[in-house]
Amino acid sequence: MSFKLEPILIAGREIYPIIEGGKGIAVSSGKSSGAFAAAGTIGTFSGVNADYYDENDKLVEIVYTGKTRVERHFELIKHSIKGGIAQAKVAYEMSKGNGMINMNILWEMGAAQEILTQILKGTKGLIHGVTCGAGMPYKLAEIAAEYGIHYYPIVSSMRAFRALWKRSYHKYVSNLGAVVYEDPWLAGGHNGLSNSEDPEKPEDPYPRIVEIRQFMNEVGLQHIPIVMAGGVWHLQDWSNYINNNEVGPIAFQFGTRPILTKESTVPESWKKKLLTLKKGDVFLNRYSPTGFYSSAVNNNFIAELRGIEERQIPYTAKRESDEQVTLPFGQRGRDIYIYPADKANAKKWMEAGFNEMMKTPDSTIIFVTEERSNRIHQDQVDCMGCLSHCKFSNWRDREEEQYTTGRRTDPRSFCIQKTLQDVVHKGDIENELMFAGHNAFKFGEDSYYKNEFVPTVQELVERIKIGL
Repeated sequence: MSFKLEPILIAGREIYPIIEGGKGIAVSSGKSSGAFAAAGTIGTFSGVNADYYDENDKLVEIVYTGKTRVERHFELIKHSIKGGIAQAKVAYEMSKGNGMINMNILWEMGAAQEILTQILKGTKGLIHGVTCGAGMPYKLAEIAAEYGIHYYPIVSSMRAFRALWKRSYHKYVSNLGAVVYEDPWLAGGHNGLSNSEDPEKPEDPYPRIVEIRQFMNEVGLQHIPIVMAGGVWHLQDWSNYINNNEVGPIAFQFGTRPILTKESTVPESWKKKLLTLKKGDVFLNRYSPTGFYSSAVNNNFIAELRGIEERQIPYTAKRESDEQVTLPFGQRGRDIYIYPADKANAKKWMEAGFNEMMKTPDSTIIFVTEERSNRIHQDQVDCMGCLSHCKFSNWRDREEEQYTTGRRTDPRSFCIQKTLQDVVHKGDIENELMFAGHNAFKFGEDSYYKNEFVPTVQELVERIKIGL
């Protein structure tokens, strides 16, 4: 099959419609995004708690000195701003003036607006645009316009973009670079599934994209590209989207494939793991402390969270039925009330070593080992406020709400900052959270990666251009 990708107009520039997807913490770095820009495409580095290196190119690890999580939160903000500026400079130098460089942030990260604005202040002329998802970033357009760059909202439905448009974006049309449609069933990392959508029943992206285009046409955005993100591998499989009047101008975002390149800074253990994945190894789950669905490799880390979820029973503080029986809880052995079948399970789990009970916000108790219980408590104590709100530690980044969600902490979740820092810097891809798109298994099936071949970004881009 003959396939040739042609440049299109994005953010006022003719460029190949290939975009490196931004991946949080330190997965999408200045080195990888700079290489994509140098290849005549759009490179995207992560502005989510980005890494900072000293004059000897040595990673500067975050060492928190604050005694409270509020103090640590402000330490994290300072490090994030410094890291984001550093990565932008690396990307710009590597690009050699070619392509475009975008920064990706999560709207639900702690102090997102402050971090974004401070990075943009320190990178004038280096960054062309900002992609942003994981939430409803109403202020994104206003901030982008203030600093003279383009914005690329990430949405998973027409309804989401329509809400953003009517609330804010209609005021900043000239700064809208593209609308990123991210398939909530196939994308890696955090996903935009709504409560009305079934995680077990993926929907065809084509009619969803056409619906977005129809609304965009209604409000005069015919010229603005839509970016297809999530599940994109070979562009020849998406040829019916190109030069299609129903779809309009379109670009394609690659999130997982750029991880397996020479310029990618993830550990070698991560790259090798990608080559071994089978279909179904990436698991859509709702364990994230953000409350969003997310897609990750089904390793020991995920298996442990699955086990915790399964070792869970409902309880009441007072007897609500004659059928209920008592169960001593906590160091003082105060009675809570459960049903006989659940007590049998509780006994089985405790005999198996899961003898520590922890309450959840949903009037259930989970059974974990003493080691796991201690780790959960310590991680909650060490919270540094990396999210706008966190169900694991009950943090909220609003002073007027006393920096708390007001809810009970949820031990069924985890400290996402800790595990994402560890997986990218220590490379323990079996026991830490490893995000990936659902098509990551294709590394093992694609002949391009035969004999563990790892391309440069330039080689990958040339491959993508011919549809493969």
